Amino acid sequence: MLPDDVKQVFIRGITNAGRPFRPSDWAERLAGVMSPFRPGGPKPGDHLSYSPWCLPTVVDGVKCVVVNRALRGHDVRAWDFCMNFARDNDLQTFEACLLPEQQRA
Repeated sequence: MLPDDVKQVFIRGITNAGRPFRPSDWAERLAGVMSPFRPGGPKPGDHLSYSPWCLPTVVDGVKCVVVNRALRGHDVRAWDFCMNFARDNDLQTFEACLLPEQQRA
């Protein structure tokens, strides 16, 4: 269980054994599957963009998926799917805060 102040969990494309996770587009695939889970629910055309609650990104040259805790409040099964994906594939996870683009330097 995550502390209440944790807002995001990063799923890192590195296994706990230190190997890169394959296929190389895993982050985009996971985020794509989660695209219907968004504030206000799915709308026509939402499959063309990622959910703000599940975003692929790169951190220190490693593909990651950032899963926002708000997803858990919206649909616990979707949250569990992401967390189980990480666990089942032995991927590294960490709690952090993704800064908005304007705050990054």
